Amino acid sequence: MSVVGAVLVLAILGRPPAVGTYFSEERQPSESPLQRPTVLVAIIARNTAHSLHYYLGAIERLDYPKDRISIWAATDHNIDNTSAVLREWLTSVQRLYHYVEWRPLDEPTTYPNELGPKHWTHTRFEYIMKLKQAALKSARKQWADYILYLDTDNILTNDQTLNLLIAENKTVIAPMLVSQTAYSNFWCGITPQGYYRRTAEYFPTRHRQRLGCFAVPMVHSAVLIDLRKEATRDLAFYPPHPEFSWAFDDIIVFAFSCRSAEVQMYVCNKERYGFLNLPGKPQSTLEDDRLNFVHLMLDAMIDGPSMHPSQFTHLPPKYPDKMVFDEVFLINLQRRPDRRKRMLQALYEQEIDCKIIDAVDGSALNSTAIKAMGINMLPGYYDPFSGRILTKGEVGCFLSHHSIWKEVVDRKLNKVVVFEDDVRFEAYFKRKLVRLLAEVEDVGLTWDLIYLGRKLVNPNREEAVENVQNLVAAEYSYWTLAYAISLQGAKKLVNAEPLKRILPVDEFLPIMYDKHTNEEYKKIYPKRDLKAFSVRPLLVFPTHYTGDPEWLSDTETSTIWDDDSMKTDWSGSQKTLKDTQTGATRQSIGSASRDEL
Repeated sequence: MSVVGAVLVLAILGRPPAVGTYFSEERQPSESPLQRPTVLVAIIARNTAHSLHYYLGAIERLDYPKDRISIWAATDHNIDNTSAVLREWLTSVQRLYHYVEWRPLDEPTTYPNELGPKHWTHTRFEYIMKLKQAALKSARKQWADYILYLDTDNILTNDQTLNLLIAENKTVIAPMLVSQTAYSNFWCGITPQGYYRRTAEYFPTRHRQRLGCFAVPMVHSAVLIDLRKEATRDLAFYPPHPEFSWAFDDIIVFAFSCRSAEVQMYVCNKERYGFLNLPGKPQSTLEDDRLNFVHLMLDAMIDGPSMHPSQFTHLPPKYPDKMVFDEVFLINLQRRPDRRKRMLQALYEQEIDCKIIDAVDGSALNSTAIKAMGINMLPGYYDPFSGRILTKGEVGCFLSHHSIWKEVVDRKLNKVVVFEDDVRFEAYFKRKLVRLLAEVEDVGLTWDLIYLGRKLVNPNREEAVENVQNLVAAEYSYWTLAYAISLQGAKKLVNAEPLKRILPVDEFLPIMYDKHTNEEYKKIYPKRDLKAFSVRPLLVFPTHYTGDPEWLSDTETSTIWDDDSMKTDWSGSQKTLKDTQTGATRQSIGSASRDEL
């Protein structure tokens, strides 16, 4: 028998071939895959304890092998506990990452001639350039493939960001980040002196109306550099290029360096990568920064993904209160747990305590039960846009608000605030509301209801309240997103016995303060003495509007109040369209440099 035949027999019998037995051809094992490129993440932190837990949490959650990542961290001139938070994190994670370098500077705590912790002096610019250059030198010394500069007020909520940017194969690239305004981490234009220049391309890019990776003259705050590219040998933050004559600013110095080395910068907005906090003005305080970051977190809960703190740092607890009110009510349907969770988190982050009111689910009501409760529709009511009559969802909404008014009366609560569960908060919401109520009390203004969010119908007719900033006498309005109501106001609404002649709650309120446009409706409620006001500018807005993919209305999508079979098939109206002319959109500013802001 031949050798090949013997091996074949042994294989059939299930026994391994004996030593010295030869195969007719060699087997070729497959090659193992390449390791991922190495990345150095440069962390330069100053007075950012308010955002650092979430910033570090985002780094932890990047979907990238941690043993291929090095951490280079520096902190300086802090008056908060930034150093302590960063030290706690680095101590816990150093075993996970390839290499960790730590450069703390605990003294001094301020720069010479500094107006505040957000003031950029010449000395501060120079020091930040030296730190960024030191990080670059460390990356080169380690033969790192990439270096990622990521400011500590930038939160990468997309865990694929690093993979996506590397896949673009650009020398210098930034993920476009979103702020509370039109500000972002790139410029589409730059002046001959190196300052920001507005261009026609900026807003379509910033609002993601055009998607892609675009060549731009400036990226900053979150920047990935491919150190494998030969041209990066000439890139530097410090000292500035010998021919540099632009403004002495680290991001401008680096942009000039890229231009001199003929390296094109790119910004990519193909995906939603994350958020960045607004840079503070020179006189801004750390409390201003903290409140801005809270607002950013609230926006992330809506426009997502949400931010999450590090699992390796201790997050200080918050101490919610009821502001200046006797109670804070949150109306929520039990079958909308996602909205409940978001609103509870949003209120907690603002340190606002609340009581949940389980909303009356109109879709669970039937016409017989509604009539048995003594509820009847206001004679002659029709929706002003669709022409339909009242829906069960609108009945449920009214009953939910009505139950709060009754509780205010029964518990003799002097003043409360009411939130629906689909609101977006304006920045500094709590501070502004508390200040407003203090001014109202100082001038002795008698009030029953104050809108905090609404849709204005006749904004030009509204008159400002004397001696109270940001308050107007309310004209006809839609929505009951959020409002403050006094004990006297709740009594007026309950005593009107509205369940006997019901219509949508946002139509009922303007009747009660005698500003509804329908005279026939007003005749049915002869006592219309509710003293109603509104904040201006508004403090809350809807999370979504008609036309948004996530828009959903539980009040308008149900069946007719007295007919269980007739669905409204309602998809929104002018009531729920975003109206930029009436202020139902947040104010925004254009992209600008740190000095311009």
